[in-house]
Amino acid sequence: MVSRSTVPARRVLARTILAAGMALAAPAFAAPAAAEEVKISYQPALYWSLPFYIATEKGWWKEMGLEPSFSTFPAGPQQIAAAPSKSWDIGGTGSPPAVLGAVRFNLVTIALADDQSDTAWVAARAKDADAILKDPSILKGKEILLTTNSTGHYTAVACLKKMGLGPNDVRVVNLGPAQTIAAYSSGNGALAAAWPPFSYTLQEKADTKTLCTGRDGGAAVTAAVVVRADFAQEHPETVAKVLAVYLRSIAWQKKHRAETMAYMKKFYPEGGTTLSDHFIEMDYDKRPIYTLEEQLKLFDRSKGPSTMDQWHTDLADYLRSTGTLQKTPEAKDYITDKFLKMIADDPKLRAFAMDQG
Repeated sequence: MVSRSTVPARRVLARTILAAGMALAAPAFAAPAAAEEVKISYQPALYWSLPFYIATEKGWWKEMGLEPSFSTFPAGPQQIAAAPSKSWDIGGTGSPPAVLGAVRFNLVTIALADDQSDTAWVAARAKDADAILKDPSILKGKEILLTTNSTGHYTAVACLKKMGLGPNDVRVVNLGPAQTIAAYSSGNGALAAAWPPFSYTLQEKADTKTLCTGRDGGAAVTAAVVVRADFAQEHPETVAKVLAVYLRSIAWQKKHRAETMAYMKKFYPEGGTTLSDHFIEMDYDKRPIYTLEEQLKLFDRSKGPSTMDQWHTDLADYLRSTGTLQKTPEAKDYITDKFLKMIADDPKLRAFAMDQG
């Protein structure tokens, strides 16, 4: 069981982030005498995890003088719960776990991993969907299967609101993504909510119809790249290099559609997921990913709160509405563009991250 500090999390978070920000002033990226070890965590068979795999296949970690080791988790809640043990330094995770990880375990969000607003959805069995869409009130008292505090849960709350229902109008059954698919396929629950690729598998195995996507419900359903604040403070150059490798994969993916889908067909089965060509194409086409230049715009606070700030504040408001958080944290306390700027300000690192040469 993970223990929590008795010091108020907000105070610890602000103090640690400030220290990390001061450490980021180091400008030089000296070549290490030996490869730098770094522990990276992610969830398998996800599109935002693919850059880690492509970078390994392409040998880009070695080019940056890095030697990563990887750990995987079935979902975000288990992943962030492992952060205090320092079993990983940097990782990708859904934005709900990223926000919870910031408040509880001092995780810092340093990049946007993807936007899955069009591919995270609430689904019903095809035979029931039309009746539900005609009169959503028939769902009152029924069960919805999902993973709590996940992008699927965030999508569900947004979609229920769009349908005129509150979160207490349905009964939430908390299951892992694989268990959600198995239970719903066996006839349990009236609705199911999931993020990709589990939303796709749900459609294939349970003959579901999408009632509402995250975007339909007005929610920005995203994933993030996060780092432990203490690691960011102690190893800022390493963090910037890891992020540069991740962004190079993104830049490469956006220029190589067919080759990227070929990698998806290799990477996803290793995590236990096999998708049809239809869903492989959907995953590539409907999940925006962002290059260095695009990330800098999303993080820009020159005219007030950034797009990232707004998306995550909306998300934190949802977590507060469910009772998961007592109050909405300030986005500036856990979202930073420091590492993006470190990359942008170094000509060689910038060219590398943009896949230029």
